[in-house]
Amino acid sequence: MSRFTAVENFSRRDVLKLFGASGGALMLGSSALGWSPMSLAQDKLQPLNLFIAVGEDDKVYLTCHRSEMGQGIRTGIPQVLADELEADWDKVVVVQGLADKRYGSQNTDGSRSIRKHYDRMRQMGAMARTMLEQAAAEHWQVPVAEVSAKAHRVTHKASDRSLSYGELALAASKLPLPDESQLRLKPREEFTQIGQSRTIVDMDAMLDGSAIYGQDIRLEGMLYAAIARPPVLGSQAASVDDKKARAFPGVVDIISLPAPKGAPAFQPLGGVAVLANNSWSALEGRKVLTIQWQQSPNDKHDSQAFIATLKQRVRQSGKVRRELGQPPASWPEERTLSADYTVPYLAHAMMEPPAATARVSKDGCEIWACSQTPQSTQQNVAAALGLKEEQVKVHVTLLGGGFGRKSKPDFSVEAALLSKRSGKPVKVFWSREDELQNGYLHAISAQHYQALLSDNGKVEALLSRTAFPSISSTFAEGVDEPSDGELDLGFIDLPFQLPSLRCETAKAEAHTRIGWLRSVCNIQHAFGIGSFVDELALRTGQSCPAMWRQLLGQPRVENFADQGFKYGNYGEELSRHPVDVARYLTVIDAAEKRMAQSPAKAGEGWGFAVHRSFVSYVAVAIKVKLDGERLQVLQAISVLDAGTVVNPDRVHSQLEGAVIFGLSLAMLGEISFKDGKVQQSNFHDYQLLRLPQCPEIETQIIGSTEVPGGVGEPGVPPVAPALTNAIVAAGGKRYRDLPLKQYLQL
Repeated sequence: MSRFTAVENFSRRDVLKLFGASGGALMLGSSALGWSPMSLAQDKLQPLNLFIAVGEDDKVYLTCHRSEMGQGIRTGIPQVLADELEADWDKVVVVQGLADKRYGSQNTDGSRSIRKHYDRMRQMGAMARTMLEQAAAEHWQVPVAEVSAKAHRVTHKASDRSLSYGELALAASKLPLPDESQLRLKPREEFTQIGQSRTIVDMDAMLDGSAIYGQDIRLEGMLYAAIARPPVLGSQAASVDDKKARAFPGVVDIISLPAPKGAPAFQPLGGVAVLANNSWSALEGRKVLTIQWQQSPNDKHDSQAFIATLKQRVRQSGKVRRELGQPPASWPEERTLSADYTVPYLAHAMMEPPAATARVSKDGCEIWACSQTPQSTQQNVAAALGLKEEQVKVHVTLLGGGFGRKSKPDFSVEAALLSKRSGKPVKVFWSREDELQNGYLHAISAQHYQALLSDNGKVEALLSRTAFPSISSTFAEGVDEPSDGELDLGFIDLPFQLPSLRCETAKAEAHTRIGWLRSVCNIQHAFGIGSFVDELALRTGQSCPAMWRQLLGQPRVENFADQGFKYGNYGEELSRHPVDVARYLTVIDAAEKRMAQSPAKAGEGWGFAVHRSFVSYVAVAIKVKLDGERLQVLQAISVLDAGTVVNPDRVHSQLEGAVIFGLSLAMLGEISFKDGKVQQSNFHDYQLLRLPQCPEIETQIIGSTEVPGGVGEPGVPPVAPALTNAIVAAGGKRYRDLPLKQYLQL
């Protein structure tokens, strides 16, 4: 047996055999929880609930209903299931769940996979364990209280008898499903999987090249589609000369796609698709298309001019969204500190661009896609084709990165429409240029912060304003204000204990498709407040951590009562995931202690920032060396309190990746527009952090018995302010406008 748990690379036929023709779901728990049983076609694999089946070969088949994009969720979800099931990890086989409403939400975004499903997965594991124990008790004709499951066997201690899970599988599958009141969850001290570092179950396949990503799908008779999409949002093809493209070797057809009506949402952008027998012919055929594009309302969009406009707007009074205490009657110049911060448009730039393969028949549509949201894919494809949702089957491949881009299923809709039009299976594959120039971008933004200081250096009042095109503009026309949910992301939810605090917003129109990028609005908001707190610390002669402690005040739970807004808290109840100032202070203390162990030398400086996002707390410290205009990032420390951690190895990896991701954005990330068009096209002008630019990274996880928080995104937001604060500490200038490549040699 390999030391790594296996992941079965099932073919479609295998999946249908295992899970029945309805789409790959095992049955889910008890009717009390709103789930109903279903049988499997293969009688040697016995279902115990939607997530767990046991084979008579003694293997257990654990279904992961989330999408794997390198974060390790196809390991984390099975760990939780296996722990309560008391399964032997070497006998676990992980199966990828298809799109199915019975799973509940399958949207792998928002750092929710463990946070939202931890309790439910424990229940599913306990349910299956209970059924195995009941089956053994009935077999031995003893009270169920006398038997117990442990290490893949059920034992009757009094008679020294035991049975393996495989021997009990058939009998257990015939038992009525236990309801929630019958379940016994394990105490924390008995955990065998939760909290243990496990190598991700896909590792072997990733290393030997057998892993299947969206770009790897091959179907018999499949065509490849490269689409020339409008260069400006809102445009469409006025005329097309496709003679040269049709004559190109390998090109099979040219199909025009209509421009979307209304808000873009997840509709395809339209354009002209070149269908060919191979990807090279499709791309080369696209190059020789001659297209005249219609005018668009966004033709004159210039990102540099727009950022200047946003700066002007945040310096003026805006719409009040939160207010604590009374605003000051005046802002005397000698006691006022103010600053503006900007972040440009940013792209996802994941290693694998979007790809989807569709096969449309008279009976429905089958999709293979590197999707973060299989159910949304199912819904949008069904709507585009005029089908019922159950007629659309969505298979989820591995994702070569996602960062939020692959939660938008427009590329799957493109494949489905082209398959229907051509009558053949079609793979739509996005190039790097497509992904950068026609994707969903993180919003351009400007922020203004203004603080009134007392004579002894205390902050008496804080005024903050933010402006950025809202993600809501992607789903509704005419939106020019941020949504409440976006303001919850690091702007309106700062638990500062101050006499006066006011948060305002300014208008910002959308000129491109705006979408969520890893950490979403926390990116710009953490940069703004994290930089401004450091500026306050320097103004008052304190360290940055000390300034944070002063602003946060005494340890307490903050509920933002009577401050003019209702806090969404990332979809979590505040009673379960409170805004806990003590947890802020814990990560601040831990990072500060580690900084002190590695003092900065001449020409070096430590920068610090802390941020709560996705109900977790992260402090980041970064050490840099500055030699004139040459910047070298030497060291990064990331401290996380995310409550209970399932797989520490993956959490450390996520924190390391978050540092690299955050540094890439802060130092190099910028999408710019001229005449409505994106100016960047590939990694030569939309650069990512290179190996020589990466610092030594150290991560620390705060031990906690709290319920799990988010992991994938919280590590990113504090990175940018910690970096720019470090530059100041090393003797450099204060940079308030990202990226740093416009100022420094990197």
